[in-house]
Amino acid sequence: MFHFFSNSRNVLHLSSRVLGVGLAMLLAGIYGAYLYGGHLSIVALVSLHAMTIVGPTLLKIGYVMRLLAQHRLSKPQHAVVA
Repeated sequence: MFHFFSNSRNVLHLSSRVLGVGLAMLLAGIYGAYLYGGHLSIVALVSLHAMTIVGPTLLKIGYVMRLLAQHRLSKPQHAVVA
């Protein structure tokens, strides 16, 4: 697992996926919880309202992951001499 996160390109691709999922959750939560005019069960309403909280959280996590990966990719790589 640590090997996956030590590669900056893997983290950059993962951050793109996290950003996409966060945006989809936020938009679906806003539409379902506030804009949809039909009747929904209480479980569905609670889930949609939770998505409006979890979605932006994933956006923030994905954005920080993206910034860290881009920062690590911009630094020159030094060869390790063993």
